Amino acid sequence: MSLKQLPLTNYCFIIPCYNHSEALPTVLKNIEPYQLTCILIDDGSSSDAAFKLKQLSALYPWITLLQLATNQGKGAAVMTGLEYAFNQGFTHAIQIDADGQHDSQFIELLIEKSELNPDALISGYPVYDNSVPKHRLIARYITHFWVWVETLSFTIKDSMCGFRVYPIKQTVSLIKQFKIGKRMDFDTDIMVRLYWQGTPSIFIPTHVTYPKDGVSHFNAFKDNVRISWMHTRLFFEMIPQIPSLLKRNKQKTKDQRHWSQTPERKGLFGIKFILKFYRIFGRKCTKLIMFPVITYFWLTGKTQRQASRAYLERIKNDYENIPYIEKKWLTTFHHFQRFGESLLDKIASWQGDIKLDQLYFPNNQECLDIMSDKRGIILICSHLGDIEVCRALAELSYNIKINALVFTKHAMRFQQVLEEANQASTINLIQIDTLGPDTAILLKEKLDNGEWVAIVGDRTSSNPYHRISDNSICWANFLGAPAPFPKGPFVLSSALGVPVYLIWGLKPNGRFQVYFEHFADKIQLPRQNRQDELNKIIQDYAKRLEHYCLISPLDWFNFYDFWKFNPPTRNNSTKDINKHEK
Repeated sequence: MSLKQLPLTNYCFIIPCYNHSEALPTVLKNIEPYQLTCILIDDGSSSDAAFKLKQLSALYPWITLLQLATNQGKGAAVMTGLEYAFNQGFTHAIQIDADGQHDSQFIELLIEKSELNPDALISGYPVYDNSVPKHRLIARYITHFWVWVETLSFTIKDSMCGFRVYPIKQTVSLIKQFKIGKRMDFDTDIMVRLYWQGTPSIFIPTHVTYPKDGVSHFNAFKDNVRISWMHTRLFFEMIPQIPSLLKRNKQKTKDQRHWSQTPERKGLFGIKFILKFYRIFGRKCTKLIMFPVITYFWLTGKTQRQASRAYLERIKNDYENIPYIEKKWLTTFHHFQRFGESLLDKIASWQGDIKLDQLYFPNNQECLDIMSDKRGIILICSHLGDIEVCRALAELSYNIKINALVFTKHAMRFQQVLEEANQASTINLIQIDTLGPDTAILLKEKLDNGEWVAIVGDRTSSNPYHRISDNSICWANFLGAPAPFPKGPFVLSSALGVPVYLIWGLKPNGRFQVYFEHFADKIQLPRQNRQDELNKIIQDYAKRLEHYCLISPLDWFNFYDFWKFNPPTRNNSTKDINKHEK
């Protein structure tokens, strides 16, 4: 390895040690090839362990042993090592535990990333095996949540891993300014404060193992109390910094059209965390932690909040009869919170927690007949409600496969989350860039096999149906004003020549309602009056969308100005869609 062959004189190791003299020799043997100075801090070990540490340090000339008279805690030991390293002229320190949990093979990756980002804190992102205690995992998930709150960001993936590379100057400066936790609260405390002062954190997935005979000094009561107090302290210290933190995050999100896409932009880490939290603690506890997260997005999502207000004002001002909800509840805050609740509904659906008898499904017989006959159909969906609740239909054992067309690079990662939630999921995501002949052939094969194809009919800001030119949209009256709808789903349905149905999964009064309705035996677009017929078909769809929006207004999750159309610059994909429409 190049790093091992060429010593980095400005890097050093820091190993805090408290009665780990048995496991330490293996750790030292593993890091010896790097030929870096190792600052070993004896944190007041017992006399026998301290004697063994002196013997070990005498064997290796590259080890500097620092001894604390009494046990002061892991954090105090690391801070002692950092201050010593700073005074010796080192610029970066690699912290590694003495108990052998961390896989030393990843040290080179951490150093390489540190050299590319010298002002960043480089941290391991633990990948655990079955040796990890379950209670430790639960504690980590709780800390993850509070760190997101304290930083108003999902940037920090794991704040408790003690396998990291510190930029020493920034870290020591911080230690001198603030009172940092001295024990098991140190790792999180220092990382959050470094983030506050502008030091980014970069994460490298690393293997972490809990040895069977390992010595742990984590005190379940005392250390959890310390960590809880640390989060309380950090939370209140964060409040005065909210304006600066929001300003810092604003640049990262200013180009984001739809704030609900945040989990995709963060590598789906957030949604995986919520999924695991849901599995461990259940829906009620998960809903509690979702509330401040969604409230944060409501506070910071000015553009989305304005779009929500404009949409809800249309309904409140122009429609007297809204059957399932009082107008006083049609607020942007409730709109955002309903979106957060819909995420929990999705997870419940993926998990199979929503049962058939929980659904109000007034026209289910037609759906059952199609399933039993194994007929391929097209489902035109929307951003109104949550069609995932239809997963409850899997109880009928018809094994219907639903292929959902998506226009995002993150689709396959999202598919992995679905499979993690339930390997028997009947939803299959198909990522496509444009609608062309290849897409039609692929979908035709699936339809012929009795599978269903689902495609969104109301998206006007992020898919290629309408982002090309005015030729790719039709204007239809929707909630009292003309709105642009994509031609693509209806042109594709015409080309495939199969029955088309609409499906809506709503929750207007706390109970799931599924509406499954016939739209057309076949969508036919004759050459003579093709555009007129297409306009009529899309207007029919817009009327149905409006009808169900009035049943459950807070279930429509298009958080942008739906009635405005600003086509971007034409690109090569224009040819694909235009060719397909001809």
